Amino acid sequence: MSDARNLTLAVKIKCIDATGKIKRYDDGIMIIDLLQRVSVWRVFAMLMLCCGAPAAVANCVELSGDARQGGLLWGQVAPTALVTVDETLILVMPSGAFVLGLGRDAPKEQALSIVYAGDRCTQTVAVAQRQYNIQRVEGVPQKTVTPPNDVLERIARERALVRKAKAQRIERPELLEAVQAGLSWPATGRISGVYGSQRFYNGTPGSPHYGVDVAVPTGHPVVAPGPGVITLAEVDLFYSGGTIILDHGYGLSSSFLHLSKLHVAVGQEVQRGDLIGEVGATGRATGPHLDWRMSWLNQRVDPHLLVPAMPLPD
Repeated sequence: MSDARNLTLAVKIKCIDATGKIKRYDDGIMIIDLLQRVSVWRVFAMLMLCCGAPAAVANCVELSGDARQGGLLWGQVAPTALVTVDETLILVMPSGAFVLGLGRDAPKEQALSIVYAGDRCTQTVAVAQRQYNIQRVEGVPQKTVTPPNDVLERIARERALVRKAKAQRIERPELLEAVQAGLSWPATGRISGVYGSQRFYNGTPGSPHYGVDVAVPTGHPVVAPGPGVITLAEVDLFYSGGTIILDHGYGLSSSFLHLSKLHVAVGQEVQRGDLIGEVGATGRATGPHLDWRMSWLNQRVDPHLLVPAMPLPD
């Protein structure tokens, strides 16, 4: 697993009344002024008057993980706490643990809101920004670059299938805990494409690449990088060809694209290392490779940050 570092977090406390609304007077401005004029103890007293005793707020969440675009953060709160990010509710495990994914274009600050025992705090995570490559891909079928009108309905239908598969919220703590312990590569070989790169297909700008590509021959085995439940298994999607989605629980999933064969079915549970498919060049591809992607809710995260270095060939 990539290096996990304890994060240094910038914390911003908002004063919220009993109805859950932020109080509408300029406490923040007053406190800034006071910092220049009075002792820390008077500022501390004003915080207590505004928000209540800060001890519960200061310790409301513990975070570790990779605080950069594409990274995963692992959090710990009281088991009954409610956690939201950008007004999206995060599922919390019975132990109080949770996972948070930072998308490719996550802003420099990500605000978490935690409510527990009647108290609320907000904690702001400083997100490291990344620079992404530009990748030009030539020789892909032109119909997959500018799809003809007669396949647009098919594309929309397939996207709905993928959204439905990713929208499942399997609450199996042991699955997510296994991911936190470490994933393995689903296929080993030369890395030919990386997460986040802006792609041009036959000279036409396309969406960023959200996965890591491993160039290996057709028929090369693809194994589960960690345990989970299969939520999608389609042999021929327009863009991604043979496609599998593996749910790791609590909104985190892996997708495997361009497969030549599938060895699993929807609803099947697999363990790390189990055979799930074979590499191919189906869909929008110029040659055989595995495109491995990971998502947390609707955020695309970088699988490369969750595995050890690619093993050297024998």
